[in-house]
Amino acid sequence: MAAVLKEIQPQKLDALLGTMISELGAAVNGALVIIGDKLGLYRALAEGGPATPAQLAARTGTHERYIREWLCAQAASGFVEYDKQTQAFSLSPEQAAVLADDNSPVFMLGGFESLAAVYAGQPRLTEAFRTGEGIPWGAHCTCLFCGTERFFRTGYKAHLLQEWLPALEGVVPKLAAGGARVADVGCGHGASAYLIAQAFPKAQVVGIDAHGPSIEVARDRGKGLSNLQFEVATAREYSGQYDLIAFFDALHDMGDPVGALEHARASLKPGGTVMLVEPMAADRLEDNLNPVSRSFYAFSTQLCVPGALSQKVGAALGAQAGEARLREVARKAGFSQFRRAAQTPFNLVLEARA
Repeated sequence: MAAVLKEIQPQKLDALLGTMISELGAAVNGALVIIGDKLGLYRALAEGGPATPAQLAARTGTHERYIREWLCAQAASGFVEYDKQTQAFSLSPEQAAVLADDNSPVFMLGGFESLAAVYAGQPRLTEAFRTGEGIPWGAHCTCLFCGTERFFRTGYKAHLLQEWLPALEGVVPKLAAGGARVADVGCGHGASAYLIAQAFPKAQVVGIDAHGPSIEVARDRGKGLSNLQFEVATAREYSGQYDLIAFFDALHDMGDPVGALEHARASLKPGGTVMLVEPMAADRLEDNLNPVSRSFYAFSTQLCVPGALSQKVGAALGAQAGEARLREVARKAGFSQFRRAAQTPFNLVLEARA
């Protein structure tokens, strides 16, 4: 160790320590972001305008001393603005879009809600590192499922109908014409299935997930749409023939992704399409060393890989599989046509046809 210390370069050490302090602040403040979301503190600032700690506490029915410290932490993080003249705190339009508006295309608090499950599962994950055993998604607390839906729903609402479906060859006319059937495999709470069913009332949409409690939530939220139904089944068990089979941020979580796509190919009507929406990733690690991939790798280590390892085959693609690896999975499943149809900074949208 002494020899290593002699080799330390002070400038590099200072830079690393600065990064670690920033990371520590981000990690501990994550819990405060969740609290701000649950108590409606960000929304109250956005809707009511600038406020002192006492004013925000009065708006939200909370204790002023806690709110004062919370606001200081948020201001130090750059999440809220502070006016030293009025001693009031506020949200800029950008901060409001990210922190206070569930309908904003850049709303981020769903990801933070999932952190509670990540930290709660840390002891079991530590042991899994030693044993190699998997951890099913269903073993996590429910905040994971709610947070995951809120996080991904933001992108689906912003891009699915406007960009992703139109980028698929001939799919939108089929959905609009009537008689088309859509399967959303690994649908979770059903946000993506709901959007498709709502936009295309002449199409029949089936949301499919192996997690029974998630399907119960999806069924409750889907009430009122006669062309939307949900069923509990794995990616290799569902029945029926479909014009479009979609996997929204789900294929990489499946223990047998080749088997899942084989079943999808067998379940397609002639001329049918499979749409894969996956986290954005390059094919080489050195091209994924960036903030977006860092978040996806971290969630993948704690959720996606353990989940896949808990299933049969246990292929564990991970959330940063990349287009080339996904293309190979589709090839092994028997698809002859495969292309990137669309993308965002957070998503790859891939089209597979038999």
